[in-house]
Amino acid sequence: MSTGITWWTQAWRTLWRDARAGELRLLVVAVVLGVAALSSVSFLADRLNGGLQRDARQLLGGDVVVVSDQATPAHIVQRAKADGLQGVTTLSFPTMARGQSQSGAESNSRLVALKAAEAGYPLRGELKVASSLAQAQLAVETTTHIPVSGEVWVEPAGLEALGLDVGDSVLLGNSRLLISRVLVYEPDRGAGFMNFAPRVLMNSADLEATALIQPASRVTWRYAVVGSDAAAKRFLTWADAESKKPEVRGVRVESLEAGRPEMRQTLDRAGKFLNLVALLAALLSAVAVALAARAFAARHLDDCAMLRVLGLSQRHIALSYTAEFVWVGSFASVLGLALGYAVHLVFVALLNGLVETALPAPSIWPVVYGLGTGLTLLLAFGLPPVLQLASVPALRVMRRDVGELKATTLSVWALGLTGFAVLLIAVSRDLKLGLLVVGGFAGAVLLFAVMAWLAVSVLRRSVVEGSAPPWLMLATRQISARPVYAMVQVSALAVGLLALALLVLLRTDLISSWRNATPADAPNRFVINIQPDQSSSFLKTLHDAGVNKFDWYPMIRARLVAVNGNTVTPDSYTEERAQRLVDREFNVSFSANNPEHNTVVAGAWQAEEAEGLSIEEGIAKTLKLKLGDSLRFDMAGVLHEARITSVRRVDWTSMRANFFVMYPVSRMTTGAGFDVPTTYIAAFRAPQPAKPLPTFDNQLISLFPNVTSVDMGATLNQVQAVLGQVVSAVEFLFLFTLAAGLVVLFAAVTATREERAREYAVLRALGASNQLLAKVQRAELAGVGALAGVLASSVAMAMGWGLAKFAFEFNWNPSPWVPLIGAATGAALALAAGWWGLRDVLRRPVVQTLRQASH
Repeated sequence: MSTGITWWTQAWRTLWRDARAGELRLLVVAVVLGVAALSSVSFLADRLNGGLQRDARQLLGGDVVVVSDQATPAHIVQRAKADGLQGVTTLSFPTMARGQSQSGAESNSRLVALKAAEAGYPLRGELKVASSLAQAQLAVETTTHIPVSGEVWVEPAGLEALGLDVGDSVLLGNSRLLISRVLVYEPDRGAGFMNFAPRVLMNSADLEATALIQPASRVTWRYAVVGSDAAAKRFLTWADAESKKPEVRGVRVESLEAGRPEMRQTLDRAGKFLNLVALLAALLSAVAVALAARAFAARHLDDCAMLRVLGLSQRHIALSYTAEFVWVGSFASVLGLALGYAVHLVFVALLNGLVETALPAPSIWPVVYGLGTGLTLLLAFGLPPVLQLASVPALRVMRRDVGELKATTLSVWALGLTGFAVLLIAVSRDLKLGLLVVGGFAGAVLLFAVMAWLAVSVLRRSVVEGSAPPWLMLATRQISARPVYAMVQVSALAVGLLALALLVLLRTDLISSWRNATPADAPNRFVINIQPDQSSSFLKTLHDAGVNKFDWYPMIRARLVAVNGNTVTPDSYTEERAQRLVDREFNVSFSANNPEHNTVVAGAWQAEEAEGLSIEEGIAKTLKLKLGDSLRFDMAGVLHEARITSVRRVDWTSMRANFFVMYPVSRMTTGAGFDVPTTYIAAFRAPQPAKPLPTFDNQLISLFPNVTSVDMGATLNQVQAVLGQVVSAVEFLFLFTLAAGLVVLFAAVTATREERAREYAVLRALGASNQLLAKVQRAELAGVGALAGVLASSVAMAMGWGLAKFAFEFNWNPSPWVPLIGAATGAALALAAGWWGLRDVLRRPVVQTLRQASH
């Protein structure tokens, strides 16, 4: 007999009935949470990447920038013009500036970063200026012009240090130039250490009259070009190849980098943590979908048996349920995408300021990922148990013991898990993080299942009838009578608790490590070029001003000239950063003690080891150096050779004095026995007396006119502000995973609600009181929750260690009380979920439950 109803019509009718009855509510919630968590992070990452790509040219100052230590080679300029590109040249170098007020009196002198620009600068972006120092924070104007000849624009820090304002003059070399504007922002400022000196912007037409550029001057030429994308790419390829020719020296083609090294580590960790939270939410959603789908299928067994009696084929039933789940998955995915988009807008608001300009619209990829996630969740984890409904025999309408759901085949689960794992790893944008999370959870599920099975076996043997309270014996029977259900329930609860425990532990330690790395009292002044004979008086000046906590290190300018006896040059390396490191001098230091904010990750720091040195792990990787390698440095004409005895991890977010290379000695001498030329660097937090801060800076410059004081206050404030924004975003997304974890707990506890209802009905019919059964229910839930909590917290400690060490790179110090806290938390959450999901089981009339069970 045939009903004449197509599977398409049957799917619509079933969908409408299930939606009205609330059968799909838990499935939809689980999918929405998973899609929303992943898509919110995907939307944010996609827009940030789009913004960075769009703003890259502005940050560089052009489409392509050729940087050189001498005038840009003429053939490069000619090639750019031949390709139809517009170009502009800027020169920058450090020099001393002196102030002169309108009355003619000279004020302080200060080292500044002078930039001379041609007409047409900036090619990309805009300059921001103010009409006076007082207006620099209030009324800022934008412009695409440069100072006219005879005028300069000076940054606020420079004006404060020189005691000047708009209308005064600055003396640069042989020239006296009028200060006509306050320079607030330049798009291509860069982040080199010298760029932290106050900027003075002048017209290139005035540069020759200053006589500042001499044959030995260290000047950086930047030739920026703009034009069509095709022409810019063509010129970029040609210029990059040209810069690598042996006869072209001191020329490189600049590429966009992170730009703010002191923020890079914090933002990288934040991005990874946001991805971790999203991955965990998606994994929890998968577990919730699998549990909810199985409960959904269990409630539809009788309906499908009746459909088989009415003549519907297995194929008809399978197609109708597949169509229903595709529609439900699409609807839930769209809801999740809408919620994810709204959440990412909250992220954008929380992270306001990290990207200066408005972000571009997202691309299609977050939408594709979101829809793929939602459909994968339902089809891979929800559909397998539901498809078993197609094979329910018609005999079930008479015999309720036939046609029960079976465990899904391993091949079906493997296919779904593999597809979902690949999707999660792709969305994570970090192979190491994705593998750690997905692999860790896969192993954890197997471990939970095995441990739950063992626990049930031990429980069955440990509770002796007659000696235990009745409620405990009944609870033990309830659990041991369904070992597979107990194993599934414990595993599901443990997975949910694992994600929550992992996030709580990592969040606490991660945020703590961020805040400790850049504390509120971090140094905001770096003073360099302190001469050895000034050391005592400089330290006394700090002490008299109340500065008792500071970094104090000797500093040596050194150039790497040989590795293991082999001479090295920029041509010895192919990586651009390695070539730059070898091509220039950088600062090294020495100290008998390893800096407290540096961690030795390889080898050992041996105090007073004369022939040893310690190297930062990042530069070691870049230059392909390892323990035992011998390095030869040229230190102001003095050659010094030592071997690498330790590798240090430097936290660049610490805002402390850090060095690529350090020697573990208290005095640096050459093999001939004489001292290496040395200056000192001091890093401290400037005192905050009643007088303004520039007064102390001016006092230092007055007492020690040769030193350079770099004000890092604005940078430090920005780092700490960014940290607060990042923490807020992380905590906001954490709520999604918390919600997904609670959905898993609810689904796990309520998965066997109907079986519990029948069993309790039989026990009540045999005389058991509601009070006794309530104790049995609470004991069962608390026991399962406690076991899941212990397992989850133990595995969370192991996974947390792996993620902290290999993904986030910070120290992991979990408390030994974590398993105990996990057990208590698991029991409490299981009891709460049980009270909410099973509260009607004991209220249901016995006759109603038994009548339903008999039909």
